[in-house]
Amino acid sequence: MSKVRIYELAKELNVQSKELIELLASEFGIEVKNHMSAIEDEEAELIKDLIEEEKNKEKEKRESLVDEYEEMLNDSIKVKKNRNKNKNREESVSDEQENSSGEVVIEMEDTITVKELSEMLKMPSIEVIKELMFMGVMAAINAEIDIATVEKLAEKLADRLTVLVVRKEEKVIEKDTMDEEDEADLVKRPPVVTVMGHVDHGKTSLLDAIRSAKVTEGEAGGITQHIGAYMAEVNGEMVTFLDTPGHEAFTAMRARGAQVTDIVVLVVAADDGIMPQTKEAINHCKAANVPIVVAINKIDKPGANIDRVKQELAEEGVLVEDWGGDVASVPVSAKTRQGLDDLLEMILLTSEMLEAKANPNREAKGTVIEAKLDKGRGAVASLLVQNGTLHVGDSILVGNTYGRIRAMFDHKGKNVKEAGPSVPVEILGLSEVPVSGDKFEVVKDEKTARNMAEERKEAAKSAYLNTNKVSLEDLYSQIQEGKVKELSIIVKADVQGSVQALSQSLEKLSTDAVKVRVIHGAVGAISETDVTLAAASNAIIIGFNVRPDSNAVAIAEKEKVDMETYRIIYDAIDDVKAAMIGMLEPEYKEVVLGTAEVRQTYKISSVGTVAGCYVTSGKVVRNESVRVVRDGIVIFDGALSSLKRFKDDAKEVAQNYECGLTIEKFNDIKEGDIIEAYTMEEIKPSSL
Repeated sequence: MSKVRIYELAKELNVQSKELIELLASEFGIEVKNHMSAIEDEEAELIKDLIEEEKNKEKEKRESLVDEYEEMLNDSIKVKKNRNKNKNREESVSDEQENSSGEVVIEMEDTITVKELSEMLKMPSIEVIKELMFMGVMAAINAEIDIATVEKLAEKLADRLTVLVVRKEEKVIEKDTMDEEDEADLVKRPPVVTVMGHVDHGKTSLLDAIRSAKVTEGEAGGITQHIGAYMAEVNGEMVTFLDTPGHEAFTAMRARGAQVTDIVVLVVAADDGIMPQTKEAINHCKAANVPIVVAINKIDKPGANIDRVKQELAEEGVLVEDWGGDVASVPVSAKTRQGLDDLLEMILLTSEMLEAKANPNREAKGTVIEAKLDKGRGAVASLLVQNGTLHVGDSILVGNTYGRIRAMFDHKGKNVKEAGPSVPVEILGLSEVPVSGDKFEVVKDEKTARNMAEERKEAAKSAYLNTNKVSLEDLYSQIQEGKVKELSIIVKADVQGSVQALSQSLEKLSTDAVKVRVIHGAVGAISETDVTLAAASNAIIIGFNVRPDSNAVAIAEKEKVDMETYRIIYDAIDDVKAAMIGMLEPEYKEVVLGTAEVRQTYKISSVGTVAGCYVTSGKVVRNESVRVVRDGIVIFDGALSSLKRFKDDAKEVAQNYECGLTIEKFNDIKEGDIIEAYTMEEIKPSSL
């Protein structure tokens, strides 16, 4: 009689050896010592039959439980039907007639909850759940099912009900532009003006001069700073001034698609001329395509030179009207208020040319200017209404948050009930603090606003995960797919000559497939402002002999902005060129894994020379490259063909262990040779 080992039988029956040994002892009185022991074939067959019988019993028990559960479910449905039969007899009959004769249209997006589906089908939720269970779909009342499952359920219910499943058009979460309005409904609205310029060129002084001259003193005070915007009356017409003169806030709003500004007042000091932040402000205005009114400030100072300012503006591509251009310029003095009325009139004239209009007789839409969390009042947001009229009590959706307006204050701090187009207001009642630059819109109720806010949060999360900022490494593939037609670059260098040379060289690389455009070039370190502009314009930053500051690095990582620095101008040009033609190759780095010393060699006719080695450092890994070093000289570089520990193949052998190895296409191994194992790691370029 042949015998079978315990561990082989256990493996065949898919049970633990320990359990099999216990079963042998209890059922047959066979005592075995361990899993290496053997039993007769006949005993093994009896064990197999016994285990098979136990499995069949378990299967029957599970099937019985399922049948019992279905029976209980059917009984509960019958009890519920009988309970409500008399009460809803007439309604049931009418619904049945309607279902039998009419057609139920299920309008849904990608998914729908079981509860919503049962309401549309006018069927009890438990009955829909039962039908889904019979289809093999286990779903609770609040579970979501996809459109394919609903279509299958509709086919199953075809004998009782005609169900038509229609997919809803996907909701547009964000709109870049206002809804189209009927021209007859549009009325003139106050222009929205932002003041920009270099530090200490008199932006704040100019705003203060306008405020004190055109807004009642005492009412404006700290209120205007608090709300972030205010309105002034000029020749009987209102003008809205945004008290966010910094270009960073302006760019942040543009980066989020919130174009709130109609006109930019560019302040340039007559005694100082064009400075770095002035250039940045000009570039922001050009990128946003916003009309500029130049205010040449400090004309009362001894060193003022208006003509020099106009010349420097022309060099930056801003040609004023006096020099044959189309940009209005007004000499002013914030200190003496000279030319202040002329500046305000020029703003009104520019706004008339823009024909800024809006429809006040519709639900409000606009943008968040500022937002903060107040200890006593909760989330407080300063809004600029761009279209429609905002009322106290309106339910609004603001970016990824929502709320119902409990109170509203104007730029003077007075309680107001409504606000029309171009009117800045401060509101209370939001669930969370929104982000500056977020858009808001009025919706029908707070529940709708909450649901839409949740949808936007999910969409924002997906969009962030799928962010695909332009980088040189993937530029070529994006060009091929038609995603990129223009490569925007920001150039920063240590001297102005380098900025001009690098900018001109990069722009000469333009081809029919892609145009290279330097949107900003300046002297100095790569700053936070540069990264913000790059994020807003989807641009790449190239630094020559300069470094980014810590804030710029942090924001670049957060915004996924490609930022690289160079010390050789041709390297920057070559990298951009290589990226454009899809030739930016990855780099490879050699990593030494370990070394082994050959202690003894064996010659085997069918194999070749086998080296008996001792691993002295690191590890030796199979399928990796090795080099043979003899007396400090590399005599061969190849790959391992085998690696063993004793008689078994080994994936790797660590330090202080012995091993045997053979080298592919090399048999001249001698005692004392050093086998150095290494690998080549690919370093994918993450930027330029």
